[in-house]
Amino acid sequence: MTKTDITPCLWFDGNAEEAARFHCSLFPNSKVTTPASPTPAGQQPPVVVTWQIDGQKMMGINGGPNYSLSPSFSLAVIVEDQAEVDRLWNALTADGGSESMCGWCEDRFGVSWQIVPKRLNELMGDPDPARAQRVTQAMLKMKKLIVADLEAAHAG
Repeated sequence: MTKTDITPCLWFDGNAEEAARFHCSLFPNSKVTTPASPTPAGQQPPVVVTWQIDGQKMMGINGGPNYSLSPSFSLAVIVEDQAEVDRLWNALTADGGSESMCGWCEDRFGVSWQIVPKRLNELMGDPDPARAQRVTQAMLKMKKLIVADLEAAHAG
């Protein structure tokens, strides 16, 4: 059996290339693969734009206003620490992005993201159900996830 190449494809209304460049600016080892240079001002944007976010292939289609992105599809990013949560959250919610609940936010292009510290999964995976439940309840009340508050809930 051969490996299947699965690439998320997002629908945009003319700004796929701008979104791709923004996403690549947030993560190391990221690049726009096609088009390789910005579309000249006054020209129609390319129909298809591809990029890689730290090796993960992405595709954007400038399909027009018929469809829009929604939180029913999100990009989950598991990060090391609170500093990385803060950096990504602030960048994604700036300039027209928005906050949602439980570590979810939306960037200014309408792409939904989950910014999740590794520590959340560790705490929620505690074999003590009471501790794990306290962490879950704390997380459900948060917008941006705060590791110190999750650890405090875990401790009781």
